[in-house]
Amino acid sequence: MSSPVSIRNFSIIAHIDHGKSTLADRMLERAGAVSEREMRAQVLDTMDLERERGITIKAQAVRLEHKAPDGERFVLNLIDTPGHVDFSYEVSRSLAACEGAVLLVDAAQGVEAQTLANAYLAIEAGLEVIPVINKIDLPAADPERVSEELASILGIDADEVIRVSAKTGEGIDELLNRIVRDVPPPTTDGGDLRALVFDSYYDSYRGVVCYVRVVDGTLAPGDSLLFSATAERHTASEVGFLTPLAVPVARLGPGEVGYLITGVKEIDRIRVGDTISHPGSARIQPLPGYAEPRPMVYSGLFPSDGEDFERLREALEKLRLNDASLVFEPETSRALGFGFRCGFLGLLHMEIVRERLEREYNLDLVATSPSVAYHVTTTDGSSFEIRSPQDLPDRGRIQFLEEPYVRAMIIAPSEYTGTIMELVQARRGTMDHMQYLSPERVELIYNLPLAEVVFDFFDQLKSRTRGYASLDYEPGEYRASDLVKVDVLLNGQSVDAFSAITHQDKAYQYGKQMVERLRRLIPRQLFDVPIQAAIGSRVIARETVKARRKDVIAKCYGGDVSRKRKLLERQKEGKRRMKMVGSVEVPQEAFISALRIDSET
Repeated sequence: MSSPVSIRNFSIIAHIDHGKSTLADRMLERAGAVSEREMRAQVLDTMDLERERGITIKAQAVRLEHKAPDGERFVLNLIDTPGHVDFSYEVSRSLAACEGAVLLVDAAQGVEAQTLANAYLAIEAGLEVIPVINKIDLPAADPERVSEELASILGIDADEVIRVSAKTGEGIDELLNRIVRDVPPPTTDGGDLRALVFDSYYDSYRGVVCYVRVVDGTLAPGDSLLFSATAERHTASEVGFLTPLAVPVARLGPGEVGYLITGVKEIDRIRVGDTISHPGSARIQPLPGYAEPRPMVYSGLFPSDGEDFERLREALEKLRLNDASLVFEPETSRALGFGFRCGFLGLLHMEIVRERLEREYNLDLVATSPSVAYHVTTTDGSSFEIRSPQDLPDRGRIQFLEEPYVRAMIIAPSEYTGTIMELVQARRGTMDHMQYLSPERVELIYNLPLAEVVFDFFDQLKSRTRGYASLDYEPGEYRASDLVKVDVLLNGQSVDAFSAITHQDKAYQYGKQMVERLRRLIPRQLFDVPIQAAIGSRVIARETVKARRKDVIAKCYGGDVSRKRKLLERQKEGKRRMKMVGSVEVPQEAFISALRIDSET
């Protein structure tokens, strides 16, 4: 157990791809936590998905030993955080377990939208922010300009900004010494045990494993523990810290960060953000937990095989333990059967969750088109929220519909200002204000409908600015809009999986794209299949899958033409009756392809 005076708890925060994981690798090397033989890129990124995509999805904690120039030894508890806007909830949880934050900025790209957002999170949490410029070894690096940008944002002198190269290791020792000097040690009131659960995951053999930050008191194996939020009582079977390997210890003291295993196998008994204490404590004041995450995007997840429904439920429950921002509830679709309506923080979050479910739990899933939550006010004055187009009442009962807006922050080179304005105005956005961070970089603040942001807005923004623009957004208010529900009908029957709520001006475009795509994907039947897009009873787009023709006159070798005509008339009558009673066969591949999110949607 280390003395609180020698402990420093800090996170690395930055925009995506600014070098957080590489910086963590160099710190691990300097501290001797990982041998040269075991060293690899992105040591703390343990998931295959993280390594394949080169991004951090889950925050990871590790304990380092550092020797200061005067010979004094310190314990550094480092938390490497994600950089994408979809995972900002992970960042906020990590900051709650720290006293300091290293704000990392790419020396070539400069201050980005997520840089500002993460800096504001750290300042609001009352943390000591250490500004650092990374990648100074790049030919395109401009550390002077970036230092001035950082200094103006944080209100400091440009000389206080540390310059490092996480690739070569330059400046790492200076940064570690600065962390020891500037980040305050954890404080404790010397009272009974209070520990914060800031993350957790499920282990098949050991049950729920909690990542904890001990605030007061000590935590040791054999202790009887009380979890405040659930009022559950459990016994600690093992405690320890991560180096990054799990190392069991006799106890964790005030200010230390580590893991706790209680042997609990029931997932719902432990919650992220809960406070742990001893049952006999006279005073149990719960630590500040976390605000409930607000899902931005909703989508239905359905197993390809209906028998996998219970497996999908178990997988979602285990994944939610590791990802507290995931929410889900059962949903039924006439076309896809039983599944779950899931809430995500964004499209990347949705994509990552689906891939993790398929890889880690061996499931084959179909995801419906993403949608956002709308507020409906009916003619009788009642108001409620809907998360799926199927829940929308008939048009005659709706007084008005409200859709969520977001406050979007876009940072880009000033030469692309006109292009960005054109894109945002086409997405029904309105400007709040604009300011220049430097003569070359501009910050644009817009109010945008969330439905216009979550699909391909980020891709369009990147392509129109040659990859230089960055985007961050936060939830705003609900506003009344002219929204309609577009239904897709196959052979006159509505297919709920393809329904969508969209703005009146874009309803025809969505309907036309969907019917054209389905015409290419649905195999030909023995009868004509009309594919229609409709708003209420009004059809706005139509395509037809032509019937597959059987050659019924192949057996006629000559003879009177009336015999051939009789066979063709009989075939025609049979197809007419078949169309009345026949159901359209839509293969699973067609559903997956039609619901796929790509540039065509």
